Amino acid sequence: MLRYFCPIALLFISNIFMTYAWYGHLKYVASRPVFIAIILSWFIAFFEYCFQVPANRMGHLVYTLPQLKIMQEVITMTVFAGFSVFVMKEKLSLNYLWAALCMTGAVFFLFRGN
Repeated sequence: MLRYFCPIALLFISNIFMTYAWYGHLKYVASRPVFIAIILSWFIAFFEYCFQVPANRMGHLVYTLPQLKIMQEVITMTVFAGFSVFVMKEKLSLNYLWAALCMTGAVFFLFRGN
C-alpha cells in the first residue's frame, strides 16, 4: 500500500513548491524586478524537483505513465485551488467545478481496466 501512496504524497509536496515557484512571486515580490522573481522561482523549483523526480520514479513502478500524468494534473489543480483561495485570496468560480469534473472523467478513463 505504501508504494501506491508514497508517490502521491510526494507529488502533493512537489506541487506545493511548484505552485509557489510559478505564482507566489505575484504576491510576494510583485514590486521587485522580474529577474529577482525568476531567481527566487528557480530556487523554489529546485525543491519541487527534489520531490517530483523521486515521486515519478517510485510511481512508475506501480502506475503507467499516463496515470502518473493525470494524477499530477489533478494534484496540481487541487493544490492550485487551495493556493488561489487561501494565499492569493481569489474566489473559485463554478467553471472550476466543471473543469474538475472533466479531470475526474480523465482519471476514470486512465484508471479503468482495459
